[in-house]
Formats: sequence, C-alpha cells, structure tokens
Amino acid sequence: MSTIYETTVNTIDGEAKSLSDYAGKALLVVNVASKCGLTPQYEQLEALYKEAQASGLEILGFPCNQFLGQEPGTEAEVKEFCSLTYGVSFPMFSKVEVNGEGRHPLYQQLIAAQPQRTTEEGSGFKDKLAGMNLLSDDETAVMWNFEKFLISKDGEVIGRFAPDMTVNSPILKAAVDAALTA
Repeated sequence: MSTIYETTVNTIDGEAKSLSDYAGKALLVVNVASKCGLTPQYEQLEALYKEAQASGLEILGFPCNQFLGQEPGTEAEVKEFCSLTYGVSFPMFSKVEVNGEGRHPLYQQLIAAQPQRTTEEGSGFKDKLAGMNLLSDDETAVMWNFEKFLISKDGEVIGRFAPDMTVNSPILKAAVDAALTA
C-alpha cells in the first residue's frame, strides 16, 4: 500500500511534484472552488497559513469542478483569482476529481484512510445539500467544495472535516494545533 508521500500531483503551473516534499510537515488538503458560497474560506485558509507555516503547516489547495461547475476556469484563471482576490500564497495544484471513477489517487488514499468526516453540530449543511438533491449516495464521497483532510507530520491522515467547517472552528483549530505539536 502506498503512502501519501508516494503520491505525485501537478502544481497549478503544471509541474509534477511529489508529496514527499512535504514530509515532516502537517498538511491540510482542501478541494477548492472559485464560484462557491464557501469560497470566502480562502481568506481564513490564507490567514491560517501565514500564522502556522513557520510551525510546520502546509495548506494544499486542489481546485475541483465536480460540484455544480463551481471551478470552471483554467489553472491560470484559478491562480489569478486566488492571488488577486484572496492573496493566496499557499501551494495550489492542478484541477482534480475528488469523486467518481476519475477520482485522483491522492483523494482515493485520503478517503480510504478517513472515510468519515467531522461535522459541527447543528450546521445543517448536509441537510441543505440533501434538500437540493446534491448529496452523493456514497457516504464516503467528498461532500462539497472545501472539505478538508488533515495529515500528520508523519504522513498519517488524522482528520477529515465537513466543507462548511472553517479553520476558525474550535474543532478544526484544535486538530491542527495538535498535529503541529505532535
């Protein structure tokens, strides 16, 4: 069985990059989109990155267009949007599929390691998606844009968090802090 570190991804500029380059760091892997109601999370993700990068946190953004076509642009357009609108400086990667037959190998590994996500009590986000018939029948599938996977400094997937749970959530904040101090 391969590890997260044996996975190769493409940067948003199209260059192959091994996740082994991030060995020894805590990672927050997020599927992102530019035209989603959750897109303002970029601001909080960037703030967390600036705050915690020196402590060993890397945030890795993976654009995904599988949810109502909310990431329709090219990689160059996504990069420009993130830079100009939210000042994103954390690493961004080429578009990936997070669900279905075309699911990227990274997301295959993340989901296999953490099939259940943590949600905030009373959020109602899952019910809202279900009410609009936008929820997958597969409980392990990525629910929506901005679902987050937390990986420990030794490469173990230690958490998975619902799309509407921001990095300012006490639950997610505590998990990131624990990953950084472990």
